[in-house]
Amino acid sequence: MLTAEVVMTSYRADQVGEQVREEIMSIIRRELKDPRIGFVSITGVRMAPDLRQARVRVSVLGTPEQQKASIKGLESAKGLIRHELGRRLQNLKFSPELRFELDSSIEYAVHISELLKEVLPQDGVVGEKEESS
Repeated sequence: MLTAEVVMTSYRADQVGEQVREEIMSIIRRELKDPRIGFVSITGVRMAPDLRQARVRVSVLGTPEQQKASIKGLESAKGLIRHELGRRLQNLKFSPELRFELDSSIEYAVHISELLKEVLPQDGVVGEKEESS
C-alpha cells in the first residue's frame, strides 16, 4: 500500500513539475523585463512530494558571468514568478517556493560533441569503407 502511495505522489509531482516548468517559461518570456536575464531555458523542475517547493533547473546561453547574472535576475524576480504561478495554477493549494539552479548539462553535451568531432573521422569515411566491402 505504501509503495502505491509513493508512486502516486511521484507521478503527481512530475505532472505538476512539468506544468510549473511551462508556466515559468511563459512568465520569463512575457512578464520579466530584467536585462540580466539572458537567453534562459528551463530544463526541468523537480517538485517536493508535498508540492510546496520546486527546484528549477535553468540552462543559460553565454559566458559564466552572463549565467551568474541570469540566475541573480531570476532570484530577484522569484516573488513575481511565484505570485504569477499562484494565479495561473489554480489546481494547487500553495504556490511552490522556488529554488533556481544552473544546469550545465546542455553546455556539457556541446563540449562532448566538439571533442567527438575532433577525434572521429569526417565526411563519412567509415561509411565508404563499409560500402566497398
